[in-house]
Amino acid sequence: MYHIILDTDFILHSIENKVDFFEEIKRISQFKYKICIIDRTLEELKNKKNEKLALSLLKNKVDIIQTKKDKPVDDLILSLGSKNIVVCTSDKELKEKLKKRNIPVIHLRKRKYLVIENVL
Repeated sequence: MYHIILDTDFILHSIENKVDFFEEIKRISQFKYKICIIDRTLEELKNKKNEKLALSLLKNKVDIIQTKKDKPVDDLILSLGSKNIVVCTSDKELKEKLKKRNIPVIHLRKRKYLVIENVL
């Protein structure tokens, strides 16, 4: 089973572009998965535009990975390692770091649908 990690930018860009990322992930994933977010992502969302919509979309649909570290979310995502994770992000810098580690990345394409790179 793979853990699909959603980052803050990915969630917000999907909402802004009215993309149902749960359905899109289901469409492109040819493997068993569980959708997760890092606890710090929730904290970041609470300070953003569309926070209520984002939090209501995530409620009861994702597992929360608890961290005790006071690091940026991107660093926490990278610290999860590369085994059995896929990361959903819109952050170019994070995508490059993940690519170097051969970690699959899901991102929004043409503001309409999701694609997966570095396929499993």
